[in-house]
Amino acid sequence: MKIVLDAMGGDIAPKNPIGGLKLALETLKDVEKFYITGPKDALEAELDAQRVGQRERIEIVPANQVVDMHDSGLDAVRKKKNSSITVAVDLVKQGQAQAVVSAGHTGASVTAGTLMLGRLEGVDFPGIASPMPNEHGVCYILDAGANPDATARHLVQYAIMGSTYAQYVHGRSSPVVGLMNVGEEDSKGNLLVKEAFGLLKKAPVNFKGNVEGHDIFETELDVIVCDGFTGNVVLKSCEATAKAMFTWLKREIESSFVRKMGALMAQEAFRAVRKRGSYESYGGSPLLGVKGVVIIGHGSSSPVAIMNALRVGMEAVTHEVNPHIQTAITSHVFAHV
Repeated sequence: MKIVLDAMGGDIAPKNPIGGLKLALETLKDVEKFYITGPKDALEAELDAQRVGQRERIEIVPANQVVDMHDSGLDAVRKKKNSSITVAVDLVKQGQAQAVVSAGHTGASVTAGTLMLGRLEGVDFPGIASPMPNEHGVCYILDAGANPDATARHLVQYAIMGSTYAQYVHGRSSPVVGLMNVGEEDSKGNLLVKEAFGLLKKAPVNFKGNVEGHDIFETELDVIVCDGFTGNVVLKSCEATAKAMFTWLKREIESSFVRKMGALMAQEAFRAVRKRGSYESYGGSPLLGVKGVVIIGHGSSSPVAIMNALRVGMEAVTHEVNPHIQTAITSHVFAHV
């Protein structure tokens, strides 16, 4: 197996991507080779600075352009053909690598994955499946930002793709799918959600029905489908809330000696909660629906997060997620011809 890492993707690049690569070399033994894309001299210098070993498993593929945050996804692909993300995706397109990981410009990753790799047959638009921790394991928000103007048909495809991913990667025999709404009643929601509700009841998924925001964390769900606009707002709101809660908690603990002593005794519990809710543990979000494995990481990804994003890419390849998605989508399309 070969995986390509966009070494210039992320807020602290190439330092954090190379740091993540260093960890991955020690933990992901099934990966035969890691390609890394970016300016050759800069990447070699960073590899040396971090004393990265196992250099025989690393190959630098030069890419002298970097996508800036103000670039549009389309411009990043069409005008910066030698960018680190474009070169990385092209390695997958040419069959030299099976998966690509990037913590850079999300729009560029989505656009490059969609235009350069193409969509799986029967998929109208790919979607980002972002993992969220809940009381029963992991719940995927799909779509988390790739397609803000989704149709009801798109949401059905997301349900099928997300359900297939949960089944083969997480071993869920009958993944539970919910539809994000403002209430659980069948009559609730806007026109998009109401139409999607009717289609999902007939789709080949274990459809629970409408769910609300609190269900992300409380209810046994594997996939929650929504348009990309809603999904992205939900995702960023949850991230910001978690960050704020830990900041407030830290401030209150430090306000008195007694609280500090109590926190010292409970520090292992605090660490466990932080780890469970941290994006680092989940690494990256797969872009489902394209002809290749594309994993999108958080812009602020630490080396640990990068390593886990590479792990997510490896798992998607190992479990043959795309062939299973293609079969599920094709079966659904033929059933409705």
